[in-house]
Amino acid sequence: MTTPKPPPGHFTILYFASATSFTAKNVESLPAPLSLKKLFDVLEERYKGIKDSVLDHSLVTINLAYVDIPEEGEEDVIIKEGDEVAIIPPVSSG
Repeated sequence: MTTPKPPPGHFTILYFASATSFTAKNVESLPAPLSLKKLFDVLEERYKGIKDSVLDHSLVTINLAYVDIPEEGEEDVIIKEGDEVAIIPPVSSG
């Protein structure tokens, strides 16, 4: 799968598993720069309930590197123009 390049001034978000089901999208672009904490707020505004249902249990990568979600008082991660963010929920198999 080739990820579409985001428009100028934007970054790309890739959704996997339950994140795709929740948003009904595989990919979208948002304006950059944006902090990781703010990204979760923006996604919650767009997709009510996604934070509790998906984001709080997901791994996040920026440009294929896993990042930790900052706790209160910790320095935030800034997502820059052209970055690729992936939301990777836990996947169960049986």
